[in-house]
Amino acid sequence: MGRQVRRVPVDFDWPLNKVWECFLQPAKFDETKCPDCEHGGSPRAEYLHKLWYGYVPFAPESTGSTRLTAATPAVRAFAERNVTNSPEFYGAGELSIVTEASRLARIWNGMWCHHLAQEDVDALIAAERLHEFTHAWSRENGWQKIDPPPTVTAAQVNTWSLRAGLGHDSINAWTVIGAACDREGVPHQCATCDGHGTLETYEGQRAEAEAWEPTEPPSGDAWQLWETVSEGSPISPVFPERDGLVAWLMSPAYSWGISTPLTREQAEAFVGAGWAPTMIGVGSDLRPGEQWVGDTTPKADA
Repeated sequence: MGRQVRRVPVDFDWPLNKVWECFLQPAKFDETKCPDCEHGGSPRAEYLHKLWYGYVPFAPESTGSTRLTAATPAVRAFAERNVTNSPEFYGAGELSIVTEASRLARIWNGMWCHHLAQEDVDALIAAERLHEFTHAWSRENGWQKIDPPPTVTAAQVNTWSLRAGLGHDSINAWTVIGAACDREGVPHQCATCDGHGTLETYEGQRAEAEAWEPTEPPSGDAWQLWETVSEGSPISPVFPERDGLVAWLMSPAYSWGISTPLTREQAEAFVGAGWAPTMIGVGSDLRPGEQWVGDTTPKADA
């Protein structure tokens, strides 16, 4: 859970645990839901979107895919993990594994995303959306294209998609849906909202929203602890002096989320660190997720 030490005015009185209002985009930028689509797609694209996630009937045979069973290795492996990790829910033993595998197969057989045709896979490769198959990754060079390009089959990708239950993200979904619409010669964006899924309530609203930027709280000489799990809100009182925040961090009052009081060494290191990257905590320095923000000019009392 992220923490920040902010320097704020002594009289700063924003309510605790309430997101700072200037971090939130004003409601005036909220657009109206499009009456003719759910996700910005044409009627055909919206139907294919439901097919992708199994919200309408789908048959694996329609894409030339093989129907999954409880014995399909990827399905069986996933069921075994579920049963092993939560025996109190699934039960234990072979019968529980087969029961869970049968359930998974039944669900996944109804979802296009696990039964892509070769043309769907080709569309993903063309859009460079299957790096796991077309690129090699190394710490030194990051993702690099494999040369010559490998042949990637629909069967390979469909097996991969089962590893986590849903291997494709929404970008993959709309890439495949768009390609399918193109092959059919039909539009894939909603004509009413041009693919946005919403309509402006006044002309120029969208441009204003895109230009909007959050505003930081006012800065000052006092000390306060903020959380960054949300957009950001204060979680401690405002302390005129640094030592006040140090003492607060050492007290039972510092119990936000899963936090527990710090030792003096930890509190001093936290408040006096100046800056530390989020999710780094070494020794008696900041705990994971804790960060100092504000004026980095050295203070006499720091």
